[in-house]
Amino acid sequence: MDSGKYVFSQLLEFVDSYEFTKCVKRYNGDYRVRDFNCWSQFVQLFFGQLTSLNSLRDICLCIKAHRRKLYHLGIKQHVNQSTISRANESRDWRIFADFGDFLIRLVRPLYLDSPIPDMDIDNEIFALDSTTISCSINLLIWAEGKYSNGAVKVHTLIDLRCTIPTFILITDGKYHDSNAL
Repeated sequence: MDSGKYVFSQLLEFVDSYEFTKCVKRYNGDYRVRDFNCWSQFVQLFFGQLTSLNSLRDICLCIKAHRRKLYHLGIKQHVNQSTISRANESRDWRIFADFGDFLIRLVRPLYLDSPIPDMDIDNEIFALDSTTISCSINLLIWAEGKYSNGAVKVHTLIDLRCTIPTFILITDGKYHDSNAL
């Protein structure tokens, strides 16, 4: 009994692959790549994000478990954890950052007139939030934290009208929130 397309493939139709391809070409992301191109990497990581998977291993296992449905999901093939890991290391991060900025610029105007709950203010209101992620100082030498531990701090400026990040800054653990402002 065919009940139509899978939800994931319907969500992929909303993603503008033309704009993503422009970002890939801008940073030469598919240079000397045979099978696992930037679009395949994005689709697999997007699947992991939407299904709340915590690691590359979880993503690979889940996609491999659905290998008979991959075509209908819009995923070309399942790959190993090492393939995704190498792609994450070698590909330019600015491809995904520029595409994320494009998506944010696309969505933000839709929420301009939406009210902020429990507030009667017409101006824009932002909230600054930061989180500290502990890491090994041996792996990330630049990420100095407090007490000689390694840490990375993610500062996020959120527009309260649409709860979409407007600005994201990733620094070492000693960077203060007021400096991010």
